Formats: sequence, C-alpha cells, structure tokens
Amino acid sequence: MLGYRIRRTLKMGLKSLWMHRLRSALTVLGIVFGVCSVIAMLAIGEGASREAQEQIRQLGSQNIIIRSVKPPEDQKATSERTMLLKYGLTYEDAERIVYTLPNVEVMVSARVFRQDIWSEGRRVDGTIVATVPWHPATANIRVAEGRFFSPDEARVGASVCVLGPGVARELFPIDDPLGRTIRVSDNYYRVIGVVESLGQGTAKPGGESRGSDTDVYIPLTTAQHRFGDVLVKARSGSFEMEEVQLHQIIVKTASLENVIATAEAIRSQLARFHAKEDYTVVVPLELLRQAERTKRIFSIVLGSIAAISLLVGGIGIMNIMLATVTERTREIGIRRAMGAKRRDIILQFLTETVLRSGGGGLLGVGLGVLIPLAVSEFTNMATVVTPWSLILAFSISVAIGVIFGLYPAGRAANMDPIEALRHE
Repeated sequence: MLGYRIRRTLKMGLKSLWMHRLRSALTVLGIVFGVCSVIAMLAIGEGASREAQEQIRQLGSQNIIIRSVKPPEDQKATSERTMLLKYGLTYEDAERIVYTLPNVEVMVSARVFRQDIWSEGRRVDGTIVATVPWHPATANIRVAEGRFFSPDEARVGASVCVLGPGVARELFPIDDPLGRTIRVSDNYYRVIGVVESLGQGTAKPGGESRGSDTDVYIPLTTAQHRFGDVLVKARSGSFEMEEVQLHQIIVKTASLENVIATAEAIRSQLARFHAKEDYTVVVPLELLRQAERTKRIFSIVLGSIAAISLLVGGIGIMNIMLATVTERTREIGIRRAMGAKRRDIILQFLTETVLRSGGGGLLGVGLGVLIPLAVSEFTNMATVVTPWSLILAFSISVAIGVIFGLYPAGRAANMDPIEALRHE
C-alpha cells in the first residue's frame, strides 16, 4: 500500500512537471548553477591547495632550512669603512647544531652564488651550489644521468660537477654532457651527472631550497679552495665584497615529532651567537600546517559564496511553488473533497519541489565535474574534484528543495476545501 502511494505521488509529480516543462526547466537553473559553482570552486581550491602542499612536502617535512639573509641598508655600517660586508651563517653554527642538538639526524651545508658557466663558446648565467655528497637525499633531488659526487671526491676537493637540466640543455644541446668539461671563472670541472628537472616554472614555498634547473652542484670543499669565503660583486663602475661562509643549512630531524622543538632550539642558539638577525629559519612542517589551515578557510569562503547561488535557486523554487499552489487551488479542493488528507497534499507538493531541486542537483553535479576538467585543460591549473564535494552539493540541493517547499506545501494543505472548490 505504501509503495503504491509513493509511486502514485511520484507519477503525479512528474506529470505536473512535464505539463509545465519550460517553467520547471527555468526554475531549476538556479539550482544547476549553484551546485555547479560549489563543485567547481571547491575543485579549484582543492587543486591549488594540494599543489602548494606538495611543493612544501618536497622540501621535506622533517627538514629545517636555515638561510643567510643579507642585512638591510641601514645595518651596513662596517661596509662603508672596510668595503667588506660580513654576514650570515658560519661553519661554527653548523658544528654547534650538529654537536649540541640531540634530534639532528642529517645536516647539509651549502654555499650558493651566481656565476657565468662556459663550455666551448656557450655561456649560461647559472647558480653554483657548493654542497655535500648527501645533499640530494635531504633536498629530494634525483640524478637523471650519471651520479652525484662521492665523499672521497668531496674530501679531496675534486674538480667535478653535476648539472641542472637547464644548464645541460644550454651548454650541450646536442652532445651528451657526461664526461665533458665546463668552466666557472678560471677553473674547469668535469661533468659527472645531470639531475632531474625541478619544475622551475612553479614558485617554491619557503625559498629555493630545492634548487632550480640552472644549478650546478660542486663539492663544498672545492668551492672553499677555489672561491674562498669572500665573494666580489662588480657593478657598473663599483664593486662590493661579501664574506659569507654558508648560505644555507638544511637540518633533518630524527622524527616528525621533534621538528618544531628542534627549530625553536636552533632559533634560540642562532640568536645567542648572532648580533643581528642575518639569517632566517624556514620549517616546511609549519608551512604545511599553515597551508592546511588556509585550505580550510579557502574552502569555507568559496563554498559560502557558491551556496548563495543555491539559496537564490531555492527562493526561485519557493516562488514558483507558491504560484503553482494558487493556480491549482481548485485541483486541491477536488482532491480534498474526494478524501485526500492534508499529508497527501503536503507530500504531493514536496515531491514536486524535491524533483525540481534534485533534478537540478544532478545536472549541476554533471556540469560541476566537467568545468574543472575544462579549467585544467585550457589553463594548466590543477583541479581536484573530491567525492565529498559532489555528495555535499547534491545533498544541499535536495535539502533546499525540502526546506523551501515546506511553506508552499503547508499552505496548500491548509486550504479550506469548500473555498478551494469555489475558486475560479
């Protein structure tokens, strides 16, 4: 009996919608666009968030990145007199971090500076990264061809190098770079490897700690012997000298739980031995947590903006249903006179409202899946459609149908049958 009543109510609802199909189609457009915008905005926000979080994860969740920072102009008092600006991290800082902090598992020291790189008449403006043999494992860098330099080569200060893919393409567009020679300043280096592309086109949160495609990696000991600690920068008619022992230190902790505490200990230790704040400490784990918080806020804001479209669509459905109740007053009176109860009238009009909103929700879900795909295809922007966003958007559309259909259905059910029969 119950099943028969439900089937009959659905049949009547579909028949009523079909009789006014143009009006019904225009009514559900608000729901369609509302559901579509909810899914599309959440997909775009989710894609941007995941891309940012992935870039942060590539820096290493267990890593702490410390970089030298050039002091502002008003703190260069010594440079005016001595022509030499001394700042940044030192080898003593690195030793103190290794020997005094218990949770440090691996430490990578590096010097980073710009140089012209030559090979048989070809020149590239690249970045020299003087570092240690275990740098790739800590910085999530993979060697595509050849190998990275070994501890023995680092110990003796060998003249070997590993190229970034951009440098390899520019200097050796046709030939295999392995075994070839490049020149940096007055020194020559044998190419023993080429690293994989690091996606230079995308900004990296927390700085260039993973490097770029124009990097050239050499042993830190080699850089100490060849370049020393003083870098000379020539500028149109003038020059300045900077003494920076280390540009970057990457500390890897033994476990994820120790990252924040170790970072605070490093900040405290550096503050004790540096008169001015000529360094910065970047913790990818903190950036990751901040990105997750930002993602939640971003999703709420985007979802709220898109939900307004659903609200407007619900108001449109309510308006149409009130007009429908007025148009069908005589029909309601006839049904009541033939024995239909108030709950039957309520169920009939609620069914029509839910069919409108539910149908619009299904169309909106389909369109909401297609739009992020089109955005990814034509703008190269990452989008991620999550199942929960589809379920949420469709559920809201059905809920709006129920909520905004209650008042028109109740108004129809509360009509006086005699007055309804007299209605023309």
